[in-house]
Amino acid sequence: MILIVAGVAGSGKTTVGALLAGRLRWRFADADTFHPEANVAKMRAGIPLTDADRQPWLHAITAWMDERIAAGQSGVITCSALKRAYRDELLTGRPAATMVFLQVSRAVLERRLLSRPGHFFPQKLLDSQLNALEPPAPGERVLTVLAEGDSAQTAAKIIAMLWPYGEPDPEYRPFPESSSRHNLSE
Repeated sequence: MILIVAGVAGSGKTTVGALLAGRLRWRFADADTFHPEANVAKMRAGIPLTDADRQPWLHAITAWMDERIAAGQSGVITCSALKRAYRDELLTGRPAATMVFLQVSRAVLERRLLSRPGHFFPQKLLDSQLNALEPPAPGERVLTVLAEGDSAQTAAKIIAMLWPYGEPDPEYRPFPESSSRHNLSE
């Protein structure tokens, strides 16, 4: 399974995603590290990214996901996934992928962004993300979670939503090679 933690800048994607990956013992990737240098330079300069700017970034994220899926490995990755087209690109053809969109009020986003000095995404770009945002709609394969409180509580809420009967066992294999399969009709 690939779990995509999505939301605008300051929503807590990286913190919640890392907590989820740690708790589930899955590989973690922060989508910020997939941005080409040109994108990072634009954001540092306070210039909003365009759809064209985001395409190489989205391709790098989907490549990471596809590598995990092909290897039979689970993982957690973050991505702003601001528009439905981006979410569709990430999810289409990947039944092993699940997206959780972190919903946060503007006041909380502003406070969080101001508390990250030195990050390449400046607070002044928040308006550009909120203007580009197409919130997940009914019918999308996206769970929306209110994420304004403690990050550990948000991670626990996500795990409870996805696995209401208990966390997945990272060592679980449906048919271990060492055991024989039984025919249920016998």
